[in-house]
Amino acid sequence: MGFLKVEDLKVHFPIKGGLFGRTLDYVRAVDGVSFTLEKGKTYGLVGESGSGKSTTGRAIIGLNHVTSGKVYFEDKEITGETKAKSDFRKDIQMIFQDPYSSLNPKKRVIDLVAEPIRNFEKLTRKEERIRVQELLELVGLNPESILKYPHEFSGGQRQRIGIARAIALKPKLIIADEPVSALDVSVQAQVLNFMKEIQDELDLTYLFISHDLGVIKHMCDHIGIMYKGRYVEEGSAKEIFENPQHIYTKRLVAAIPDIDPRKREEMKQFRAEVNTEYEQSYNDYFNEEGLAYGLKPISDTHLVALPEKG
Repeated sequence: MGFLKVEDLKVHFPIKGGLFGRTLDYVRAVDGVSFTLEKGKTYGLVGESGSGKSTTGRAIIGLNHVTSGKVYFEDKEITGETKAKSDFRKDIQMIFQDPYSSLNPKKRVIDLVAEPIRNFEKLTRKEERIRVQELLELVGLNPESILKYPHEFSGGQRQRIGIARAIALKPKLIIADEPVSALDVSVQAQVLNFMKEIQDELDLTYLFISHDLGVIKHMCDHIGIMYKGRYVEEGSAKEIFENPQHIYTKRLVAAIPDIDPRKREEMKQFRAEVNTEYEQSYNDYFNEEGLAYGLKPISDTHLVALPEKG
């Protein structure tokens, strides 16, 4: 079935109004998302702000209510109030976007990193201290800094504290929601490379959420592109970057900064072609509500929300 399987996931938020606060309509933040993540791999969810990618990740871990659809983890359903849902809490952890706001500024590092451990394990204070020091050393921080507060660290160091906290219970799956977007570009690569290193070392599986296709290209094996709560394209990283089919995906790929100077002229021409196609063909790729059509396979692993005319 797959290590993590999401089936037709929908998350709709009510819009209330009137004297009695009745539900007038719904915001369809996630509107029928399905994908499978294999163990040991990294699956990327990509889209601009408002695409529904972060809502999808939060729904999987139980931070957002699921309107309909199912989520399976290791072949057990974890949507709704099931026993499996409580059992999986140790095995799925989350890394959040802003390393400062996600860490309580009034708590010392030892308490921040040890908090999930205290919820599931009974350790003596000495054992707990040793565990936290080992985790800090693993993420490249001084193990003697356990009594410091978050503001005493740089942004990159704070995100490493967040990672130490996320791996404290030896999870199987980590949902990383824009984990480097709040960091300087020079620090982003360090954190991303570190995440790849510990993935092998700790046998981790990642669901990686980002608006930055360049970051996704560096991290992911398989990719789903979201727009207004729906998928517009899904495929292997190679298929998405070398053969994008949906006009929205093409725009995202075209926006990746040039690194290889030998390809700048080629990318310049590609951007011009994509911008022209976007202006001329946008209405063909989306329905009257501006939503993507259903996915259709163009290969065994490559799916595209093709225009009705296509």
